[in-house]
Amino acid sequence: MQAGQSIDVAPYRLSGTVYGTLVNHPATLAALGDVVHQAPYKAPPKAPVLYLKPRNTFIADGQAALLPAGVPALEAGVSLALVIGRTACRLSLDDALEAVAGYAAALDCCVPHSSFYRPSVRLRAIDRSFALGPVVDARRASAPDGLATLLQIDGRTVQAGSTAGMIRGVAQLLVDVTDFMTLQPGDVLLHGLQPAAPLLRAGQTVTVEIQGLPPLSLPEASAEQVTA
Repeated sequence: MQAGQSIDVAPYRLSGTVYGTLVNHPATLAALGDVVHQAPYKAPPKAPVLYLKPRNTFIADGQAALLPAGVPALEAGVSLALVIGRTACRLSLDDALEAVAGYAAALDCCVPHSSFYRPSVRLRAIDRSFALGPVVDARRASAPDGLATLLQIDGRTVQAGSTAGMIRGVAQLLVDVTDFMTLQPGDVLLHGLQPAAPLLRAGQTVTVEIQGLPPLSLPEASAEQVTA
């Protein structure tokens, strides 16, 4: 993905603003255990937990991810990406999907960490850690809440999942997010990461497939070279 890159659906260009969604899979929430009931939160999140993927993170389909110096592996997260086609504020369930111009497969990498309530900018906003596949017109895509997902590393399937059964389906996520913020045409909202993200190491290739969407393929990940 490149900020402002052309796409084949309205609004025809990406804004460069990408919002990720955490703790939207029941297995991810369950894995947190009693932590969600401890101070300072004392309850599971009532609103979507969002984070940003800034422009320094963007790579395009066919470009390599980068592991920061001293980091042996990155978590490789698969998500359905929603490309916003019109200004979206306080959407309803009836009209929420009308705000989506297109869908794409996304790969969101980060340095492994356990804090989800306060997403770490330092660990999630690393260079060359986010890739977006080709965007498919939402009118030609399958229903977004029942798509099979697949992640392969070095040609071997390491994760198989689905967009079904999320805590918030696509329409509900759009309703809840636009209740407190406005999404603009060209923004990208990630539906939520599949649980138990596999690890991606330097020298490994990765492919993301989401049912009905073009695959996303990245060549051998590279390790950052630090010179004195």
